[in-house]
Amino acid sequence: MHGLNPPQREAVLLADGPVLVLAGAGSGKTRVIVEKIAHLIQSNRYPAKRIAAITFTNKAAKEMRERVGKRIRGDAAEGLTICTFHALGLRLLQIEHAKAGLKRGFSVFDTDDVGAQLKDLMPGAKPDAVQAMQGLISRAKNAGLSPEEAQAAALGPREREAANLYVRYQQRLTTFNAVDFDDLIRLPVQLLEGDEDCRLGWRERIGYLLVDECQDTNDAQYRLLKAIAGEKGNFTCVGDDDQSIYAWRGANPENLAQLGKDYPALRIVKLEQNYRCSNRVLRAANALIANNPHEHLKTLWSQQPDGERIRVLECRDGEHEAERVASEIQFLNQSRKVEWGECCILFRGNHQSRPLEKALQLLRVPYHLSGGTAFLDRGEVKDALSWLRLIANPDDDAAFLRAVQSPKREVGATTLAKLAELAHHAGLPLSRAAESVGLLKQLQPRAANALSGFADIVKGLRHDARTHTPAELVKLLNERSGLLAALRAQCKNEQMFQLRRGNLDELASWFDGARGGAGPGELAASLALLSHADKGEPGNQVRLMSLHAAKGLEFRYVFIVGMEDGTLPHEASLEEGRLDEERRLLYVGITRAKEQLWLSHSREAQRWGTKLRLTPSRFLDELPPAELQRDGADPVADAARKQERASAGFAAIKALLDG
Repeated sequence: MHGLNPPQREAVLLADGPVLVLAGAGSGKTRVIVEKIAHLIQSNRYPAKRIAAITFTNKAAKEMRERVGKRIRGDAAEGLTICTFHALGLRLLQIEHAKAGLKRGFSVFDTDDVGAQLKDLMPGAKPDAVQAMQGLISRAKNAGLSPEEAQAAALGPREREAANLYVRYQQRLTTFNAVDFDDLIRLPVQLLEGDEDCRLGWRERIGYLLVDECQDTNDAQYRLLKAIAGEKGNFTCVGDDDQSIYAWRGANPENLAQLGKDYPALRIVKLEQNYRCSNRVLRAANALIANNPHEHLKTLWSQQPDGERIRVLECRDGEHEAERVASEIQFLNQSRKVEWGECCILFRGNHQSRPLEKALQLLRVPYHLSGGTAFLDRGEVKDALSWLRLIANPDDDAAFLRAVQSPKREVGATTLAKLAELAHHAGLPLSRAAESVGLLKQLQPRAANALSGFADIVKGLRHDARTHTPAELVKLLNERSGLLAALRAQCKNEQMFQLRRGNLDELASWFDGARGGAGPGELAASLALLSHADKGEPGNQVRLMSLHAAKGLEFRYVFIVGMEDGTLPHEASLEEGRLDEERRLLYVGITRAKEQLWLSHSREAQRWGTKLRLTPSRFLDELPPAELQRDGADPVADAARKQERASAGFAAIKALLDG
């Protein structure tokens, strides 16, 4: 524990009873969790197999596993669980599947699968209506409500409609032997709260629980924590109420306060020393967040120097704002030798990236926009996963419908509709109906032959799953399914084919090291948990991302654009009087900056053909004036700065022409 400050050390050594670590931004919370895991194991308090550390993203779990591996040598950490809430729920359901009413090898539906099922249950509904119902059902599940409980709790006609749809949708999931992402928390909670033997068994299995980012737990996740921790509450929750920015997706920051009510013996440790930001940035962040109500007030401080004052840029409009930000970054790179990857531009909404991209392109500044197509969203990868799911779970009609058309074969929509009708009357899933000679005789011969051939391939691969490793199975199905041949036919050139084939090879590599003979069901379900954030690093490029996506990251130089009322804070929060979370969102953005911060706003905007006058964000007035350098406040300094940047810009143009 060498190098820990006193509060960090206290948090590590508290090993009995409930502990809440209020960890301010940049205060070293991950190190505290890693050191606490090491302390619990090395002091013989708990063996590694009885410790579980829960994070919110796969990326965070991977980083924590790597750090624990460096901290604890040998096999002392063998059996340690470090995973997300949803991965823990999946593990519980795979072990307790029978008690949860599931068969082995159940499928995990992703967002697209859920949308497709709801669309089918809402014939004629517009996409927006389907999406709205999907959101309401997800909200009910995140609150831990069963279909029946959701019906009882529904207040208005819209909620009643969603609750009734929830009942029918859940019945369909049961038919398919499937769960969705939200069920990975709801069903374990339902099981643990309702089955004492199961609950006591899991408390014995997990003797000590650590939960990172506890302020982001929703109601169902909090109930899961309580069900596993029990009355004694041998846990450490780490969180920061000032960084709770996910209420829109069900997170409940009040869970931090609820811990003290549910566990009166709760010990609270505050981590207030920041190791990331300049003191000037921290003073601004502290002043801003002090306007929010607090259960436990924190004041961040740092031993870093003050650094330069926070620049506030006043711009004509969004395009001018983008040009100023882009030229400022270009100046940092050329005159101060700042790497592109040390700069980040943050915004409230993704639509704000368009003028920024244009301005950066004009100056030939390399950038990476977060939110591109995720690996698991690539068409060929989703096709292969549908085959895996069907091999693992013959009841998965959603997987059947995608796999049977990937690649295309002599099976059209009319044939599938007829097959579905026959399957329904026979009480069979679609894949079993496609194996039935009697049912296939009722279809057109060409379609029947195509379905029979498809069923034979699936049966063969299902047999191979018993003797081949999952990685080998993925390679086999890519060949036998015809996916590779179809890719070659679709791609216009060899380079594109090799690129997309590489995606299938990468999918196979994700299964490397897994044992063969157990079938791919558990692994296919595990893949459904992978976060879209689990992509490769963007390299040396300027980062463009939303404020929500920036949480947990840090950069030397940070630009926050769109600092106007109606943008940040968002218009809806102004109308509804919900400024606390918007203020926390800006707080998160400010505390990403290690050395210097820019805040920019526009005087006007063009919307729907009308020029609108904009008001600077009210949050700017909550920042200490002494920490800010506003445009026009110091004409001499502004003139010198303008001249310096003009000279740098001229040099860049000359270098470009000379090149």
